[in-house]
Amino acid sequence: MNTFLAAEAAPAGGMGFGFWVIYIAIIIGFMYLIIIRPQNKQKKQQAELMESMAVGDTCLTSSGFYGTIIDITDDVVIVEFGSNKNCRIPMQKSAVVQIEKPGQE
Repeated sequence: MNTFLAAEAAPAGGMGFGFWVIYIAIIIGFMYLIIIRPQNKQKKQQAELMESMAVGDTCLTSSGFYGTIIDITDDVVIVEFGSNKNCRIPMQKSAVVQIEKPGQE
């Protein structure tokens, strides 16, 4: 009978439940810092870029073309490329990745 009571009182060995809770919390915190936070920061920067767009700004598109914005609607931007005034292409606002204001270097 003494051996039965001694077996129950002995610790189970290995790691406890508290260790696993802390371990999972650290993993979730690490994922937040590495993945989620930079993605939210990038979305915020893209939203600021969309708000700062104006007619006459020079823009860089996601395809690598530089052009001048000549018209803006809700989700479409008309961009004029090159010195030829006949090359006007409508594209989504999300295709614009960089804006340069006139007179800005």
